Amino acid sequence: MNEQIRIAAFSWLEQQVRLYDEVLPRKLLESGFYYHDQHITLVGPQGIWKPKACQFPLSITTIANSPYDDRITRENFLQYRYRGKDPYHPDNVRLREMMQRQIPLIYFLGIDKGKYLATWPVFISQDDMSALTFTVAVDESKAIMQEMVKEDPETFYRRSYLTTQTMQRLHQKSFRERVLAAYQNQCALCRLRHRELLDAAHIISDTQERGDPIVQNGLSLCKIHHAAFDQSIIGISPDYIIKIRHDILEETDGPMLKYGIQSLENQKIILPYHRRDWPDRDRLAERFEQFNV
Repeated sequence: MNEQIRIAAFSWLEQQVRLYDEVLPRKLLESGFYYHDQHITLVGPQGIWKPKACQFPLSITTIANSPYDDRITRENFLQYRYRGKDPYHPDNVRLREMMQRQIPLIYFLGIDKGKYLATWPVFISQDDMSALTFTVAVDESKAIMQEMVKEDPETFYRRSYLTTQTMQRLHQKSFRERVLAAYQNQCALCRLRHRELLDAAHIISDTQERGDPIVQNGLSLCKIHHAAFDQSIIGISPDYIIKIRHDILEETDGPMLKYGIQSLENQKIILPYHRRDWPDRDRLAERFEQFNV
């Protein structure tokens, strides 16, 4: 019965992800679904969540506004903290048994208050009592149907790769959602409000030392202005003033260049409502130096 509930939860979650474009409201997850008259909820007050109908936890959650509270190990797996500091707390004991039995879970990443991204199946692969952490690995959906997944080299490297790719995707999606929300779902340069045409642009690239996935290192830009910013056709000063590259200002072309780019010269960007979300001036100064080279 427990295995059937788990498979039903994965199937239900897949439908919700399609409906909500991956960003799932907490109320939806708290409401859950019914399986043979049993109410199955996917999250609850604790990060390690076990519905009453289940023998073992169904999900683990990283709290909202802490996208990097989860740590990645050298082997590219996710470290998840115990509940509390007692290794023998019932929730920690249950996860330990799930590791032994290789029972799959759902991992929820909180990206903002009441908003979550989900990935599944994930498995507990290691237990470190001294560090009070479990190691969590992402696997393929077909692994759900296996009674036991052998920890052979092929499984190890597959899970390592999948965990890395999944966490990168979740954090990129999280960054985009938080930046777009701060800018009220509009381009900071032209006010375009079609979310499907908006990106979260990094001021300092996420491959660089100060390229943190925080709103202050992001700009909500439409795809045209994102590309222009990345190619240093457009620059933004530490005072939030838009500058256009000199040779581009002198060009003669169609209305897109004239009204979409050249007309932005010396305009001020649209700033987030909350001052705490405004672009970091030091990061803008560093990026603006590159623009002026």
